[in-house]
Amino acid sequence: MDHNISLITTLTAGFCVALGLGYAAERFKVPALVGYLLAGIVIGPATPGFVADVQIASQLSEIGIMLLMFGVGLHFAPDDLLAVKRIAVPGAMVQMALTTALGMSMAWYWDWSLGGGLIFGLSLACASTVVLLKSLEARGQMDTMSGRIALGWLVVQDLATVLVLVLLPPLATALGGPALAGPVKPLWVTVGQTLLQVSAFIALMLIVGRRLLPWLFTLVARTGSRELFTLSVVATAIGIAYGASALFSVSFALGAFFAGSVMRESEFSHRAAQESLPLRDAFSVLFFVSVGMQVSPMVLLDQPLRVLGVVAVIVLGNALASLSLVLLLRYPLNTALTIAAGLAQIGEFSIILAGLGLSLGLLPAEGMSLVLAGVLISIALNSFVFRAVEPLRRWVLKNSELARHLEQRQDPYAELPVSTERKFLEGQVVLVGYGRVGKRIASALQANAIPYVVVEQNRGLVEELRQQGIAAVCGNAADAAALVQAHIARAAMLVIATPDALNFHKMAETALALNPGIEIILRTHSEDESQQLRSLGMVFFGEEELARGMTGHVLARFSPADAH
Repeated sequence: MDHNISLITTLTAGFCVALGLGYAAERFKVPALVGYLLAGIVIGPATPGFVADVQIASQLSEIGIMLLMFGVGLHFAPDDLLAVKRIAVPGAMVQMALTTALGMSMAWYWDWSLGGGLIFGLSLACASTVVLLKSLEARGQMDTMSGRIALGWLVVQDLATVLVLVLLPPLATALGGPALAGPVKPLWVTVGQTLLQVSAFIALMLIVGRRLLPWLFTLVARTGSRELFTLSVVATAIGIAYGASALFSVSFALGAFFAGSVMRESEFSHRAAQESLPLRDAFSVLFFVSVGMQVSPMVLLDQPLRVLGVVAVIVLGNALASLSLVLLLRYPLNTALTIAAGLAQIGEFSIILAGLGLSLGLLPAEGMSLVLAGVLISIALNSFVFRAVEPLRRWVLKNSELARHLEQRQDPYAELPVSTERKFLEGQVVLVGYGRVGKRIASALQANAIPYVVVEQNRGLVEELRQQGIAAVCGNAADAAALVQAHIARAAMLVIATPDALNFHKMAETALALNPGIEIILRTHSEDESQQLRSLGMVFFGEEELARGMTGHVLARFSPADAH
């Protein structure tokens, strides 16, 4: 019997220690992921006692990233990414440039080389998708506009980082590193090849994968085997992620993400998400454990001021840069704060980038230690940063004239045009959200000549609706200003079609305060919400109403009239 069981011991130690420290963290009102990070330090090479296999833990964490990004793709269609491109693309590029400049300035002060400073700065600018997803899921913000923008922002970051990883080796010598052995391709050839490979993979997924994956899952589902379906989900996520990396030089994370986004159009997408959830949760824990295993606590004692500077650039630099950019693009303060909190950390790509810089002789060993310390501390702080978003927003609006001005500024899409017809100003339906549900409701209203006004946070979408002649207002319906601009005071009905469950009550209460006689229709996600809404006299659609509607359709189909 082979006694080389490093995989089993790593899994056992990782899960067991993470369970214990994660539970202890929750008992002390600290996020569980802090316990997972500490578990990595405990079983890592920097502390005495048992040492798990760092390489195996890193590979296991990659599986978690693949499954997690596949799950994200199942809820994030390519159209969602295109919908936020006007803010995600320029925002991510400028934010990365600003943070990189801050990191390079620190490295220059420490007398590092140009290449070392560049890699160090880029490492501090790459937020972790895993950490962001965990934070958004914990707060129910995955399907909100803020969540979609943050995810789109990180997808752009990941694409840019993939390009940087490919370009670094041929540029290493010019940046101050040792000459590489063997012939080096011209830079323009490397750039062109990388862009061509990424474009080819995306085109293949959108053209071929969009037809092949739903067909494959349909065949597997017909067998009636649950374990075979689960296997097909895991094989698809990991197989496409690996194939994307091996054939197209695309990262595992991006490969799995696009596989999930294409699979989203299948009728089995919801089932695929449910079947892969336990594995995603288990392996995502190993991601945080593997990060902790690579950190040496001694850097905190040897270079405390430098570590403090690194954390300041990651948390404050990234947050302030993204906050300013989102506000400049005229998005609400709440959206800006949410995106700023999501980007105030770094993770997997930072470690990969710093590791490549170290292997190329550009980044000093101290730089790698500082990046790892920044990863550990910023991830541990991120949950607290997210918790501070709403209290900070309320405090800023209360104490800052500038913040109130930004919140109430005259965005041309934040109010209806003067030429808006009277039928949209009184007796109309105010429709909050123009996603999949909202579009269907709007189509039915339009088909029946019922006037309506859309309230939507996506400024680009509001612009498109205006071009189509649809009355639309850009803003957060939880704020009174947006509902006032939609003329809620004289509206006949408020229909909340957004999945933003956190703001349901705030939207409804604001509408009732402005128009006590308005009828409110929304959907619920739990029995507790249903009971609360009944007490407010609202009309809602939850599981019970959905069941009644389906039953009514069946009974109508098989009514006595049809029997003759």
